[in-house]
Amino acid sequence: MELVVGWDWADTHHDVVVEDRPGHRLWAGTVAHTREALELLEGRLVTWAQGVRADVRVIIETSQALVVDWLSTTGFTVYPVNPKVADARRKPSGAKTDRLDAAILARLGWQDTDTLRPLRPADETWVELRQLTRVDAALTAEHTRLVNELTAVLKSYYPVVLDLFDDLSRPTALAFLAQWADPRDSRALSVSQLTRWLRQQRYPHAEVAAAQMHARLQAPALEATPGKARAQIRWVRALVAQLQALEAHRREIREQIAELFTAHADHDLWASVPGAGPLLGARLVAAFGADRDRFASAEAVQALAGTSPVAYQSGKLRRVHLRRACDKHFRQTMHQLAFASLTRCAWARACYDAYRARGHGHHAALRALANVWLRILFRMWQDRAPYDEARFIAARARHRAA
Repeated sequence: MELVVGWDWADTHHDVVVEDRPGHRLWAGTVAHTREALELLEGRLVTWAQGVRADVRVIIETSQALVVDWLSTTGFTVYPVNPKVADARRKPSGAKTDRLDAAILARLGWQDTDTLRPLRPADETWVELRQLTRVDAALTAEHTRLVNELTAVLKSYYPVVLDLFDDLSRPTALAFLAQWADPRDSRALSVSQLTRWLRQQRYPHAEVAAAQMHARLQAPALEATPGKARAQIRWVRALVAQLQALEAHRREIREQIAELFTAHADHDLWASVPGAGPLLGARLVAAFGADRDRFASAEAVQALAGTSPVAYQSGKLRRVHLRRACDKHFRQTMHQLAFASLTRCAWARACYDAYRARGHGHHAALRALANVWLRILFRMWQDRAPYDEARFIAARARHRAA
């Protein structure tokens, strides 16, 4: 017996609606978010489906939750959908409950069979690489936040450090603050002490740099009140410790990303893209995956990455705006790739300059360039062919001549 299961999930429970034919509810209920409760439901579904697990189709509003990992082991056919799909199918009254959402998903399973795409088992190496690239992006954002906070704190009581080091996130700058977060301690240092310390840090031209640092530390400067200074010193030490630990973890993660990327079957494909080093190349692997049937067209990839604009027209009003419903991590990847290609591809630079000349801002021009890049990347991915600039330029010439 074929079953459609509408599954509205939450962290603590799941609302489930089971139908054996369109509109006919076989069972509905709330299932606790425990292994025992889920396995009990699994047994019921298998019984109702007369033992044919593939006949159980589960429509669920996520592809990332832990319950999806569990569902992928049951043998059921799982269809993850965007939560906005259920939003669009609610009644005009706007009524919303978890049970109602589950019923909407069940109805979707009968009505939209041609558009739903089943979840396919993913290669675990790709899953790990995808997650690690997202962890790296999150750690990078946290790193930026901590550096900005450290800069603000130093401005409030110890601004001379900002003159000593161009980049506070560098190991030498963090080591200096870890040892001399108190301005009084750093002013007591002699040139020879600074020289010896800089040599230990493998700082270039330690003698010259030590003399310059000493002069700046000894120059007259405004001082914070003692109470404020003591509090800020503790804050700086806490921020420095976090940055040092975060940087160590980020370095370890990037080494693992590079190792997984090198071993991946599509390594040569993505490594051939101008500007795509180990990190950006790995992020392209994570974005596209290995399933060549995942995207029906280049337009589908562009929409997912948020590079293709959204047209809006009502009466005489016509405008185009940024696509907000997209994979933000993918969009950031393409933004970085477009920027990196400006110095490596003459055509990319010319494309970017043309958009700027038409009045587009820097980021809008990069998005437009990324949109062009995605067409190239999609064709490379489909053909399993490394980047060939001559082939692209020839194809563009044929397109313009047509």
